[in-house]
Amino acid sequence: MVATKAGRRLNPHVAEGYSKANLEGFIDRSLKNLAVDSLDLVQLHCPPREVFYQPEVFDGLDALQAAGKIKGYGVSVEKVEDGLKAIEYPGVVSIQIIYNIFRQRPDHLFFAEARRKNVAIIARVPLASGLLSGKITRETHFASDDHRNFNRHGEAFDVGETFAGVPFEVGLQAVEEVRKLVPAGATMAAFALRWILMSDAVTVVIPGARNGEQAKANAAAADLAPLAGDVMAATREIYARLIAPHVHQRW
Repeated sequence: MVATKAGRRLNPHVAEGYSKANLEGFIDRSLKNLAVDSLDLVQLHCPPREVFYQPEVFDGLDALQAAGKIKGYGVSVEKVEDGLKAIEYPGVVSIQIIYNIFRQRPDHLFFAEARRKNVAIIARVPLASGLLSGKITRETHFASDDHRNFNRHGEAFDVGETFAGVPFEVGLQAVEEVRKLVPAGATMAAFALRWILMSDAVTVVIPGARNGEQAKANAAAADLAPLAGDVMAATREIYARLIAPHVHQRW
């Protein structure tokens, strides 16, 4: 199954660039790079909000699907509101959205609507840029080209992409409370991934991995036992008390 994205090569990254011709060019490039005849899933990656109000963009994707260049298409979004608008288009089969212990708002109206329309949910930034790995401390050093160093306040792009939009010190405080809920023998990262999988609306989680061992450890999180009701309730309480005031209404 090959999933890729299209649109972020536009410079400037503006709604007018999401023409059928440009999208077909990006898709052709991916077909060549991947040496395949058709892409299983192409996702528009966080397009400008105006794109969701331009039916011709989605008509163009329908035409590319009819031509056999893509088998399905979806959208990666920053905000719940954009996800809700995107799934009004019947051809949208998936939404990629930030969802984790520190970003719980999607599991309200949006997930309910996605389930109702049988739209797949791809959960990205599942570890809140590493915060929910439990390995980051106040002394952790980030390289100069690491967004966790230069985008903590949204200096370069949407701040919600960095630490899920949670202020660093607040995130560290919340991590210590989450740590108490991790079952014996499990890592915090595995716990955080298993938490996401507790939602039946989530189709797949896409954590990053620096090597094969990390990829295997991520996959093994699916084998953890389901989290108990009191544990899930505790994560919701931590979110409501510490995190929600900073992120809930923003994304």
